[in-house]
Amino acid sequence: MTDDAPSYAAMLAELEQILAELERDDVDVDVLAARVGRAAELVEACRARIDRARMEVERVVATLGDENAT
Repeated sequence: MTDDAPSYAAMLAELEQILAELERDDVDVDVLAARVGRAAELVEACRARIDRARMEVERVVATLGDENAT
């Protein structure tokens, strides 16, 4: 994660905001495609962040397992 990258919580909050906008009856059709596109970008970024965290946890657990095997 770079210093200017939004946090997972910030991305999730933005996703929730977009979903709330899309649930409104007065959503502007011209804005709809852009908001859905942004939501897709955020979902992908969140998935990538979760995958990196999972790999890091697995690496740490494997390291701990190696230390206990000696």
